[in-house]
Amino acid sequence: MKNNLITLLVLSILVSACNNKSSNDEAKNYTVQGDTVLLSENSNIKTRIKTITVAEEAFRLELISAGTVKAIPNNYAEIAPPFAGRVLKSYVRLGQKVAPGSPILDISSPDYFAAQKEFFDAKSEFKLAEQNLKRQQDLLSNGVGVQRDLEQAETDFETKKSALANASAALKIFNIDPSKTVLGQPLTVTSPIMGEIIDNKIVIGQYLKEDAAPVAIVADLSKVWVVGQVKEKDLRFIHKLDEVQIRIAAFPDRIIKGKIYHVYEIVDEDTRSVQVLIECENKERDLKPGMYVTVRFIGTPEPAILIPTKAVLQLNDNQIVFVQVGKDKYQRRKIETEGTSNGKVVVKSGLKAGETIVSEGGIYLLEAK
Repeated sequence: MKNNLITLLVLSILVSACNNKSSNDEAKNYTVQGDTVLLSENSNIKTRIKTITVAEEAFRLELISAGTVKAIPNNYAEIAPPFAGRVLKSYVRLGQKVAPGSPILDISSPDYFAAQKEFFDAKSEFKLAEQNLKRQQDLLSNGVGVQRDLEQAETDFETKKSALANASAALKIFNIDPSKTVLGQPLTVTSPIMGEIIDNKIVIGQYLKEDAAPVAIVADLSKVWVVGQVKEKDLRFIHKLDEVQIRIAAFPDRIIKGKIYHVYEIVDEDTRSVQVLIECENKERDLKPGMYVTVRFIGTPEPAILIPTKAVLQLNDNQIVFVQVGKDKYQRRKIETEGTSNGKVVVKSGLKAGETIVSEGGIYLLEAK
């Protein structure tokens, strides 16, 4: 029993001596002065850290977002009949190219016939009023007319002129040229824009109501818009005419370039993002309205400080780096960042070009406190 106690006592003394020696060795590795760590001459931490000198370089911020393709409104037209009636003829087929004024369909419409009749009646009455006015002016100039009759003719002329203008306007609203209208002729619905027929639901003999859905769609898809979403915190990086890259799932290796056309002024309260319109050339028709795409916003090149991701350490809620302030002397410093790029962190504040920082092994200095 006595021998066992002596053995335990000796082991305890040896363990204590080893711990004291280890503590002394660690103490010899470094000394800490506030936020600064000074490594000793023989510190084994020296071999575990690497340093780099910070420099400014051209940086282009990149943001990735989902987007949706849509037709440009001015290059898109839904063709619907302006009057109720029956379809007599179709002039188009799917994929057909059309120009402004190209006929789309003929429709027989009682309402259109009534509008035609009203126009021709107004035109006839206007001519009679015009002839009567000239006759009264001639009579009065020859001394055989009456002033009151001339005034009545002038009033009637102005009334009939106004009625004709109203009847003409009623036809022009529906893109109909009154001068080319023939009484009883069916209404020819034409295309208001240049493009191609991308939807055709025209059925010969079908009766269409005034509020009928469009029977054809004309669109020019050589250019389209892509609607992207940008978080409100990133809006400062988005500018008109900035370059944008579009990728689609159907052609994963193809990059379609576009430019920012418009940034909306309203923030979506649910997503806290803003819609951004991107105009893209679409000569190959790869982008189709309704398609989902991936949008890559690329900012204008600006000078910035970028450091390796491994150089940035987390301390509580702060991001820090170690800056070399002397021989074997490293100071802990708080920095602010604003994104990453190709394995590097963009430093917003806290560092200046020309300073030397610990790029790897900073964790050993962080533990020295």
